[in-house]
Amino acid sequence: MDTLEDTFRTLSIARRLQPSDATYILDLSLASCGSGGSDVLAVCCSNYSVHLHNRETLRLVGTEQVEEDSFLVFWDARMVQDRGETGSLLGVYTESHSDDITTVKFHPRQADRLASGATDGLVNVFDLSLGGEDDALVTTCNCNSSASSLCWTGKDLDQLLCLTHDEGLYLWDVARPDSDDTLTLLSSADARTLVQLPNGASLEYFVGGTWLSDEEHILLVAGSNHGELHLLDCSGRGLKFIKSLKGGHSATVRCFQWDATGQSLLTGGEDGQLLQWKAGAEEISVGKKDSLKSISSMQLKTKAHRKQATQKERTKLA
Repeated sequence: MDTLEDTFRTLSIARRLQPSDATYILDLSLASCGSGGSDVLAVCCSNYSVHLHNRETLRLVGTEQVEEDSFLVFWDARMVQDRGETGSLLGVYTESHSDDITTVKFHPRQADRLASGATDGLVNVFDLSLGGEDDALVTTCNCNSSASSLCWTGKDLDQLLCLTHDEGLYLWDVARPDSDDTLTLLSSADARTLVQLPNGASLEYFVGGTWLSDEEHILLVAGSNHGELHLLDCSGRGLKFIKSLKGGHSATVRCFQWDATGQSLLTGGEDGQLLQWKAGAEEISVGKKDSLKSISSMQLKTKAHRKQATQKERTKLA
């Protein structure tokens, strides 16, 4: 973790993509490095749109238009038949939660392992290969609040990190759910009290957490409502402050992704900005598409019209 901590401590803004309209960035997702789309960053916005960007340059990747329509289509590869036709609905679980489901997280390695959290305070782990809901439910943990995000962590990815909407933090070992040993490794109803910033201030909210597989540590990102970010190391012993990132966002940050391939931190929030942070970087502004043009055709027409009008006015005066 020491090497990566050094990287985190020298992070600065490498690229800044300004919003084209008044939207929040709610979530970010990077394609896995083993897939063909490993250079693509998906951005989910508050206006129900999903934008694809190059993960290194942050430039917008457009999708092809078919006549007057654009399509974003998803298939579950397990449902595709030999003839290329999609299968039927896999199934529905109805008994495991009693209130709105707020977050789900598939296991990075085990395709049939799924964790779900809800406003009922329950976090469930399922093995979908076992079929029906009763058989598929492996274990249930209680965060005593509304779950906001989940993350599979640990050397063998057999631990589960849960953050709640009221800033609680829970870390469970779900490797042996039938064991008599406690599943809870860390529990705090308000994890903001577990660490204090160097200037004596307190954390205001948590953005989320991610497992750093190479360093075998949990990176936790917290923030302040005016856009400042704080990087933390999380373990069963508590939270450790690493670095504050300033001068980037101007409002609440909603999401982040650590790009291990590019060694960069990607962040998005309510100011609509998409930022890329790299060690020792100098900022490059990635503007709107129109701003890349030296001058638009509309501007040329406007200038030509104004020039003609000026010439007419001079003729009248003469």
